[in-house]
Amino acid sequence: MKQNTEQEARLDASFDADATKAKLADVYAVAALGACDSQGVATAEFLAEFDAFVEVACDPFPKFEEILASPMVSVDEKIRIVDAVCRDATPIFKNFLKTLAKRGRAELLRDVRRRCREIDAERKGRVAVRVTTATPLSEEAKANLAAKLRKLVGGEPELFAVVDPELIGGVIVRVGDKVYDASIATQLNNARQETINRSVHEIQSRRDSFRHSEGN
Repeated sequence: MKQNTEQEARLDASFDADATKAKLADVYAVAALGACDSQGVATAEFLAEFDAFVEVACDPFPKFEEILASPMVSVDEKIRIVDAVCRDATPIFKNFLKTLAKRGRAELLRDVRRRCREIDAERKGRVAVRVTTATPLSEEAKANLAAKLRKLVGGEPELFAVVDPELIGGVIVRVGDKVYDASIATQLNNARQETINRSVHEIQSRRDSFRHSEGN
């Protein structure tokens, strides 16, 4: 029982951390796109530069992201690195990266990019749908899923794929604050909880029956 309690506590902490991370990513994404609007920079251009930065500087060199996110690296050093790596970047994108580095939020980089794209989709009248799977979805799978989601979301869905190797099969679909979870892991947890609830109910029923017998 103690082990189960500890596991549930860790799960709750993980969910809380994810929620906090999502809220922070939303704050920075809204600020970044707001800066684009106020400075007359096209959102499409900002997002294209964001994508290029992740694909060229981050994907091939994971250590680069770790350095920007590390509390062991001084802010001045992080700014120097951003200036060196992003020598040809636009001022608005470079300032955005520096803001993340200065505030110690560089670990939100990919989450902010995803949220920027979701907000952009919403502005265009599309419904942003975040899809999490254990392995990457093929283009055919994405098309099939989008077709199934149209009626569910009440509009044209724009899928944003997230890969989580720890997800045990299935798929988790998030639309705004709503989560449609069809993962095997969740099904197992639900089945486990149902078993616990059923056992507790049976024990309580037996106690009530025993007390009733004693009263007679």
